[in-house]
Amino acid sequence: MAWRLRPEDVTALALGCALLGSGGGGTTTMLELMLAGDDAGPRPLADVDELDPATPCFGAAFVGSTILLGERMPGLAPFGRLVAAAERWLGTRIPAVCSIEGGGLNSLVPFLFSGERTIVDADCTGRAVPELDQMSLFVDQVPGLVFTCESGAGGVALVETDRAVDAERIVRSAIIQAGGSGAAVLAGFTVGDLREHAMPGHQRRALALGRAFLAARFAGAAELAAALGARLLTEGRIDRISPHHADPHVQSVEIAGPGGAIDRVVTRSESLAVLSDGALLASAPAIIVVLDAASREILQVTDLAPGRRVVVLSLPAPDWWLERPERLRRVLPSTYGLAELDSA
Repeated sequence: MAWRLRPEDVTALALGCALLGSGGGGTTTMLELMLAGDDAGPRPLADVDELDPATPCFGAAFVGSTILLGERMPGLAPFGRLVAAAERWLGTRIPAVCSIEGGGLNSLVPFLFSGERTIVDADCTGRAVPELDQMSLFVDQVPGLVFTCESGAGGVALVETDRAVDAERIVRSAIIQAGGSGAAVLAGFTVGDLREHAMPGHQRRALALGRAFLAARFAGAAELAAALGARLLTEGRIDRISPHHADPHVQSVEIAGPGGAIDRVVTRSESLAVLSDGALLASAPAIIVVLDAASREILQVTDLAPGRRVVVLSLPAPDWWLERPERLRRVLPSTYGLAELDSA
């Protein structure tokens, strides 16, 4: 059933999106400020079952370095040229928009289109992921998908391919040419495609998580975990951070855990796994959340540093990823060369 995001709910929604980032996806502050500044009032969202399944839809997201994005703010309408290019290619107006990355700042992007497009409560990942070919529509090989993205100096690149990896590589190259961060639009699908090939109700879930987090934020760690429907994995002081022997982009964050345990959070662009004295406690696609123990700030992997005291929780993975082996394979740690962390 349709619902409305009220201005006073944006903070709760943003917190829920940050939790679902699993340590990645970028901080939500920029999008919160953009939404606060447009004075749009309550923003209506439609459930996928309320709309004609033939309705064309697109997803929009920021791609590349979220750190660079914070330093080089986007314009007031960063997706306008990209949507127009997709519509010209497809030969039709696209009246609906959804999110395509369900963790971090990109979960909030569809709300920038409030008043001009129908916002559909559905998402294509349910969490933050590092690669565009991990979008659920690509994983399920939905035909006819088109990516448009910035290429620098006002240019637009368009990619239509049946090989998902081509979209990832070409769009990523164009974004690098554009300066390392920029906007992208995925189109060529319908609201009907979202029913099976995406995660309906994602924004509603994020809002519920954010509200629960606000209500129990400064409760004890176990009580907070229970309020979120999460598992408390460990809490303690970060002693050191070490690079993985085979991949310098993978870090092992060592925590002095309860009772003298040596706990580790393994991170890349997101948190991928948690171990205690070598025993695996949780791993992707489970959503691993690291909080500052005092402020309860939801931490990005880039925020983790020796001396910081943290609380580590695990939220359940979106069911969509668990329904088929070919889906699950796209979000396991082995996707990143860490096969020993696949089973928890």
